Amino acid sequence: MSDAIAQSQPVPEGWPTVIPRIVAHDAQQLVEFIKQVFDATGEYTDARPTDLRIGNSVTMVSDAGVRHPMTAFLYVYVNDTDAAYRRAMDAGAHSLEAPTMTPYGDWRCMVEDKWGNTWQIATTMKV
Repeated sequence: MSDAIAQSQPVPEGWPTVIPRIVAHDAQQLVEFIKQVFDATGEYTDARPTDLRIGNSVTMVSDAGVRHPMTAFLYVYVNDTDAAYRRAMDAGAHSLEAPTMTPYGDWRCMVEDKWGNTWQIATTMKV
């Protein structure tokens, strides 16, 4: 290992250790979906993976081409499950489960976007 690598940080500052990555046809449209539904920040780029911030998390989105499309199953905590669910429906998602209380205290719904990704959207109700 070179001295430069040995002295560098293994993870970029402010980034989590594990980052989900979705590869999709028409990734630009998927980026807009994620921004609309989850108030994510970040801008689409086709030169490299798009880094989207959802709360304190990062999700990468890439165009299919070199890599085959790969879907994800993600659990996302939000401030208002019902509002995020409505935004997902308005953005073309398919409802798999309407908002409901789970046995573990999360008010949760589940949707599938048009790229085949499954999103469980939740707000914890535990006190």
